[in-house]
Amino acid sequence: MAVSANDTTSIEVEIYGSRYQVRAAHDRAYLEELAAMVDRKMREISGRIQVVDAGRLAILSALNLADELYQCTKQQESERDRIMERLAELEGELAEALEA
Repeated sequence: MAVSANDTTSIEVEIYGSRYQVRAAHDRAYLEELAAMVDRKMREISGRIQVVDAGRLAILSALNLADELYQCTKQQESERDRIMERLAELEGELAEALEA
């Protein structure tokens, strides 16, 4: 489903000392929190390694955030599999109990 210009929110955010105009189909607080997350990650990485180029720092930050997302996704998939296995076990136990 396409998002029309009327369905978007446009705000100015600051990330690592630069201001950006951002438009998305989310509310203002959500966009501000995303920008704050990116800003925190860039500052965290810049505190650990010497990176002068903001573009390079942004790429390293994006890779770090992508890794965090990937790890969360994998954990969620693992938990979903475990839940589905447990559900199948419980369904079997329920079927046995109803047959008795």
